Amino acid sequence: MVKKLLTSYWNPYVALIIAGILSAIYFGITESVWAVTGEFTRLGGHILQFFGVDISGWAYFNMIHMEGGTFDRTGGWIVWGMFIGTLMMVLFSNNFRIRIPKQKRRIVQGLVGGIIAGFGARLALGCNLAAFFTGVPQFSIHSWIFIVATGVGTYLGTKIVKTRWWKGKPVLTKGNAEPSAIKSKKVQPYVGGIVTLAYAALIIYLFITGKTMLGVAALFGAFFGILIERGQICFTSAFRDLWMLGRGTMAKAIIAGMAISSVITIIVIGVYGLEPITQIAAISTFIGGALFGLGIVLASSCETGMMYRLMEGQILYLTVFIGNIAGATLLAYAWDHLGIYHLLVESGDKVNLVASIGPVGAIIATLVMLAICFGITHYWQKHYQSRIEFKKGVQKHVG
Repeated sequence: MVKKLLTSYWNPYVALIIAGILSAIYFGITESVWAVTGEFTRLGGHILQFFGVDISGWAYFNMIHMEGGTFDRTGGWIVWGMFIGTLMMVLFSNNFRIRIPKQKRRIVQGLVGGIIAGFGARLALGCNLAAFFTGVPQFSIHSWIFIVATGVGTYLGTKIVKTRWWKGKPVLTKGNAEPSAIKSKKVQPYVGGIVTLAYAALIIYLFITGKTMLGVAALFGAFFGILIERGQICFTSAFRDLWMLGRGTMAKAIIAGMAISSVITIIVIGVYGLEPITQIAAISTFIGGALFGLGIVLASSCETGMMYRLMEGQILYLTVFIGNIAGATLLAYAWDHLGIYHLLVESGDKVNLVASIGPVGAIIATLVMLAICFGITHYWQKHYQSRIEFKKGVQKHVG
């Protein structure tokens, strides 16, 4: 049973429902949400500081708080915990292997896509987590704008990646492209065990030294990493597979996870009297969401997918990671230096369903909208498959 859990991929519904439950619990404990690109932006700021750039006057960095280093923040431990969690599962399943793209253009495409996605995510004040999966259960209207925009951006992205100029010439290989390796000993699971024990010791250290919130973030980060790797959770594939192949399983699982998380979150808000986290809803939200959707398709991965693929040894996603940080940092500069805030954000407002229509109205409205999204996804899936079968029938008849 344990071996199967460690070596077999999990049903995405199971992984995402558990992720939704954990994200709601994490909010109840820390009053913050599962997110990653905010920390990517701070990392970009720290890199600039390392090279002597004075960012003290940058409004965006002041807004997201740059105090301390990445290991002094819960947001930092969420990110690094996710990397560690995905690495543990990759090693346990003996799936780590350095993989370099056969087409060198993919390196550039990954970097460009990562930059666009990082820029868009921070323009919208959230990515596929804070402005999507954990944003909807916070009942923030900006999340719904972001979701629609991401759908538009990913649809445009699928049109681009299907073009010949983007694909380039196919790489021809002689014989087997990847000769099978004889594995006399599977050492990776043992390394995974060492990593797990070392990280567990680190979490215990954080708790016993009074750094409780950091310990909580480190623990939940690892849990989230385990879930995204075992469930192969990637929002890029959810949209791309829906638009290009008519596959809706991942998209439906994401919706189910958000629904469960919304119910638990509204209970947490009511019991503990917490304020839901709300971001500005403005034209920047739509533009940022569209850029994010476009970028993740061009890069072949969102932030969560990038993490576990990078830990698998796929070099392409190192460039995506670098691009994410670069794009987020570029937005931080453009926020006030290029007038992005005044042009696209300033006219917006923070709107939350809990404050607008009350807790009961908020959860009912959210579940209804999620049900509509589920229905649309199911309809698209069936319609696409029916269209493919019709085309096959016509071709067979003509042939």
